[in-house]
Amino acid sequence: MTQTFDTILTSGTVVNQDGEGVRDIGISRGRIAAIGSLGSASAGETIDCKGLHILPGVIDTQVHFREPGLTQKEDLETGSRSAVMGGVTAVFEMPNTNPLTIDEATFTAKVKLGHHRMHCDFAFFIGGTRDNVAELPELERAPGCAGVKVFIGSSTGALLVEDDESLRRIFQVIQRRAAFHAEDEYRLNERKHLRIEGDPRSHPVWRDETAALQATQRLVKLAHETGKRIHVLHISTKEEIDFLRDHKDVASCEATPHHLTLVAPECYERLGTLAQMNPPVRDMSHRDGIWRGIEQGVIDVLGSDHAPHTRDEKDKIYPASPSGMTGVQTLVPIMLDHVNAGRLSLARFVDLSSAGPARLYNIATKGRIAAGYDADFTVVDMKRSETITNDWVASKAGWTPYDGVKVKGWPVGTFVRGRKVMWQGELVTPAQGETVRFLETLRG
Repeated sequence: MTQTFDTILTSGTVVNQDGEGVRDIGISRGRIAAIGSLGSASAGETIDCKGLHILPGVIDTQVHFREPGLTQKEDLETGSRSAVMGGVTAVFEMPNTNPLTIDEATFTAKVKLGHHRMHCDFAFFIGGTRDNVAELPELERAPGCAGVKVFIGSSTGALLVEDDESLRRIFQVIQRRAAFHAEDEYRLNERKHLRIEGDPRSHPVWRDETAALQATQRLVKLAHETGKRIHVLHISTKEEIDFLRDHKDVASCEATPHHLTLVAPECYERLGTLAQMNPPVRDMSHRDGIWRGIEQGVIDVLGSDHAPHTRDEKDKIYPASPSGMTGVQTLVPIMLDHVNAGRLSLARFVDLSSAGPARLYNIATKGRIAAGYDADFTVVDMKRSETITNDWVASKAGWTPYDGVKVKGWPVGTFVRGRKVMWQGELVTPAQGETVRFLETLRG
């Protein structure tokens, strides 16, 4: 009997748990139904992927889409459009919005804002504060919740829990892995006088490597005391890599493309405040240290930390300029360029961008190309060279620090639960994004 599928992707080089090989993929009802030679099967649509690599859908576990309250910078629709145009099939979005995403009402409202309005699938973090500790055990188990996010150093927005006593209270009540912005607020306050007006090169002097390391050390100590799991976001120092290497029992960590690509002071001299991030881009020794963390397996996942601001905001004189840059759309091409340059393998990229997120956060039916899993694919042309431009970026912010950068390796297709959302640079399907499901929050 002839097999029939909704869609068949033919002749692509599939990258999954058993390596790379030319295979067909049959899709039915949004799930992967078969992998192999499907030449005798029929389908409603057949898509030729000869010469292309089919990767498990890239999951960006740290983005800031600014809705509600800051939508002059970005919103859930434009941010997710930027994601799928860059090959990203799911995002985890952060709670430092206005109002903050810190209770059932704000979380539920945000899910409603995203449902079938976002182009990719999504989960939202709930912000941890001193005042919502009692509600966190229930909030972190809400469908569509990626977990608790805590800022222990101030950044964009009003979320901040800087003291160990309050952090310990949060640790004691949560059960899932929690994510942290790790910069020591006390040290940041002590060093504010080191900022030089008009000189963003002073940003990493103010927010130095010690501020990052001290915060990470404090978090690991609390994790060991309470028996909880932590995820340290956007690692920016070689010292954190060396420290976390010995604490993988409780701590996972993330690297960003900008900390793996840009280097100080050159990036500040060339880009000015467009290179201003928290934690900062640092000198080459730190960039090399983070790459060592990739090579040694210390880094668990990649996240873009897509944190857009308008050009008018970024053009303010430092330090009045806000920290953050766009990144969700450039994550795949920037990292594929690193793959082509020999800095990491394609298999390692897949582990960092899909299998790793699924493993850390216990994502249900995503992160692998396997029968029964969601048909989420990032289809790439590893041989294609393109120049990244501001005009290509779909973010409402309209700019990228990589404007004019030529890369080799390019996303040509984005499939979300079997739907061809982006193909060859065109958005081809209306938004139908839904919440990511987690093994720890399955209900019904």
